[in-house]
Amino acid sequence: MQVWNAQATGVTIEELSSIFNNDGTMVSTAALMKTTEIEKSKAVITVEIIEYEPHAVVSKTIINKTTGKVSVMSFDIGEALVEKTIPFDSFVQIIEGRAEIVIAGISHLLDTGESIIIPAHTANIVRANERFKMILTVIKSGYES
Repeated sequence: MQVWNAQATGVTIEELSSIFNNDGTMVSTAALMKTTEIEKSKAVITVEIIEYEPHAVVSKTIINKTTGKVSVMSFDIGEALVEKTIPFDSFVQIIEGRAEIVIAGISHLLDTGESIIIPAHTANIVRANERFKMILTVIKSGYES
């Protein structure tokens, strides 16, 4: 079993829960990057912030504050995030490719330029039936229903 030292890598518990099962086994072969916020007041091409890695889900944090987080992620074909539920709404924006987002058992296929809100306290899965990149925004504004 691979042991991941979150403190040494800068990866958050939320990111780890997306990659590892509760028993500590890896869901997929994932290439995680040590994340730092991108430079402020500098224009970037969002889709170029992150690259694809074979057989991996890659995540890079754009902004990480106590009140919320914005990340850009790439998924190689066949990869997925384990089903999870978090206490906050999550806004998913597809910036390249096509993603399958399963919310409360209902599958949604999103193409480049499309987005969806995953409601708080709702089981969800993110799947890559083909390669895609997305922006994930989570606002930690409380435990609204």
